[in-house]
Amino acid sequence: MTAVRLKHQQITEALAKEIRSGHRPAGEQLPGEHALAQRFGVSRTTVRAALAELNEAGLIATRTGKGSYVLFDGRPLDDRLGWAHALADQGIDTRVRTLAVEEVHDEELAGRLGLDTPVFIQVERTRELVADGSVISYERSFLPPVPGVRELPKQGLGDLSLTEVMLRAGLRPDHGEQRLAGRRIDVREAEVLRRAPGDWFLDTRRTSRAADGSFVEHVVSLLDPDHFQLSLEFG
Repeated sequence: MTAVRLKHQQITEALAKEIRSGHRPAGEQLPGEHALAQRFGVSRTTVRAALAELNEAGLIATRTGKGSYVLFDGRPLDDRLGWAHALADQGIDTRVRTLAVEEVHDEELAGRLGLDTPVFIQVERTRELVADGSVISYERSFLPPVPGVRELPKQGLGDLSLTEVMLRAGLRPDHGEQRLAGRRIDVREAEVLRRAPGDWFLDTRRTSRAADGSFVEHVVSLLDPDHFQLSLEFG
């Protein structure tokens, strides 16, 4: 019996054929996800799966594209599947420590995000390098209290990553914005990060929304500037 190929596999095969035949010269930039989705009549998620396979096959080198993206030790991170996957793809071995998972009420944040409810599920975590145990980030994720997420304060994350929990709950980021600043960390932050109060860290605020514009996640991160940088592309 002939195996049925999935949609993303069909797209992978079509684009691979174009690249190998020389129809698309080496180094030529592929059309964007939106254009490819329209061409093949599929979702952008399906297109991303196809691009991931092409990348694994060494036929293309993917990155987040024009705009802004985060670098770790000079290497671009595609964090659409979460920090853990993005860092692992670059061969960077890290572990995550979950400090707290709780329901919080934040009227100011809800107003800023244009939300009707001030209730969020907050997941507070640090990330450290396995090699030397240094803490490289302190992250607070604010999620909508939808089924599959609102139970987290009682159930915890278990063996799942936060990204996996979000996907299971139907929270799929499609677009958003990210802001970056530099500031000195306070006493509590210094304790969490194992640094000295007053040390400089990068402060990023990223808000993700689904394709329909609904709220998916707001993340406040403190990133070690010795490792993390933000790259901007234009033109």
